Amino acid sequence: MGPLPRTLELFYDVLSPYSWLCFEVLCRYQKIWNIKLQLQPTLIAGIMKDSGNKPPGLLPRKGQYLKSELSLLKQHFQVPLRFPKDFFSVIIEKGSVSAMRFLTAVKMENPEMLEKVSRELWMRVWSRDQDISEPQSILAAAEKAGLSAEQAQGLLEMISTAEVKKKLREVTEVACKYGAFGLPVTVAHVDGQTHVLFGSDRMELLAYLLGEKWMGPVPPTLNARL
Repeated sequence: MGPLPRTLELFYDVLSPYSWLCFEVLCRYQKIWNIKLQLQPTLIAGIMKDSGNKPPGLLPRKGQYLKSELSLLKQHFQVPLRFPKDFFSVIIEKGSVSAMRFLTAVKMENPEMLEKVSRELWMRVWSRDQDISEPQSILAAAEKAGLSAEQAQGLLEMISTAEVKKKLREVTEVACKYGAFGLPVTVAHVDGQTHVLFGSDRMELLAYLLGEKWMGPVPPTLNARL
């Protein structure tokens, strides 16, 4: 038997493109680094409010930089990012409350599907420029990810329950207690110590903490299969 896997918690919101990048890299490295990845659906709006931070797109210069950077990151990470045409409406006005409650319900009832459903919601908002706020949009994402229509409908009905709302609020509060001021946040539990890393560009540091080798966002063992 080899060493037990180290636990990593990923706090994320599908409204965050950088969360998507971090998510894909950690999914790719799970077996390579022998890590136990715990996905933690979190509400970025709650973190912004608690920390006093604001979305980068609200500042024109940051917004312009974000567009050009994401175009490069798409190639570097091999993740099909595309900037939404109406950024303000999609990100600021519509938000992700329903989508993140849905993912919370998925984690509670069908945790084995959380990775696939999360990815499909990211694909909708950050690749195909599709809605993730309306019930039919969420159902479409869930079914495309592999849930049956019956399962998806049942989970959708859960998002208005006190139990799901409370769980998402609790996870968001945990992220805030870790010091989150945005997303993604990766919390590494290694040798009895807890390390909190912000963003999708801290993978080299994460590898160092784990005593592992960083081989880029698309490790060669994975690249050979792509």
